[in-house]
Amino acid sequence: MSHRHTLEGRSESELLWTQRRSFLQAASLWTAMGGYAAAQAQNRSNIVELVGDVLLNGQRMLPAHTIQSGDAISTGPGSSVIFVLGNSSFQVRQNTRMVVERGASLNIVSVLRLLTGAVVSVWGKGSTRRIVTPTITVGIRGTGTYTEVLPEQNYRSYFCNCYGTVDVQAGKDQTVSQSDYHQSFWGEAAPKGGRLLTSAKAINHSDEELEYLARLVDQRTNWQILGRKGVKNGMGYMDEQPGQKHPAELMGK
Repeated sequence: MSHRHTLEGRSESELLWTQRRSFLQAASLWTAMGGYAAAQAQNRSNIVELVGDVLLNGQRMLPAHTIQSGDAISTGPGSSVIFVLGNSSFQVRQNTRMVVERGASLNIVSVLRLLTGAVVSVWGKGSTRRIVTPTITVGIRGTGTYTEVLPEQNYRSYFCNCYGTVDVQAGKDQTVSQSDYHQSFWGEAAPKGGRLLTSAKAINHSDEELEYLARLVDQRTNWQILGRKGVKNGMGYMDEQPGQKHPAELMGK
């Protein structure tokens, strides 16, 4: 069985942040100090780790800063930031521009608007929130996700429902994705075979990334709860069965 990640246009080093000593120490401290609620109560930053040059609302981000909903985040080459907001956690990769739009309060994200780049995210249970890119919209409740926007491909977008249930839409194409283990989609910039929502392989993110982000918000991934993994082929199933189809291939049937 293959649990290994496949890379397309990203380097192995980008996915290895879970092994960095600086992150492991920061994550241990974050958990030991009581997580987001304690950080908020003690007026501490919700940034778990900051690497390189990152802008917060156009100004250089510092480790002491606090990210709130409504903020715009921009990472430069070789830069990244890991932060927790409410019951959700985020790892923003290099060369990314995104906005965490405000929900009912400063610590509730209503929309993660990804303009370019990539973000790994774990969302705690709650009201429906959305991930929006130039070509795809996802309605989420509690789940782990990986989203990437490819400017060199006319802002074609990649989305993986790593575990959980989400509503996925690209143009008029929409489906419900229920995943135990990485169900992946393309939001196409131009129709492919008449479709804007198509099936994809699992690319550019690792199980360990989701596991660490889940731990930051006191969660576990589906495969941790089940105690086993499926085949990481983008289909989303823990067990392969004859005749299984990807939900993007079932639309309109």
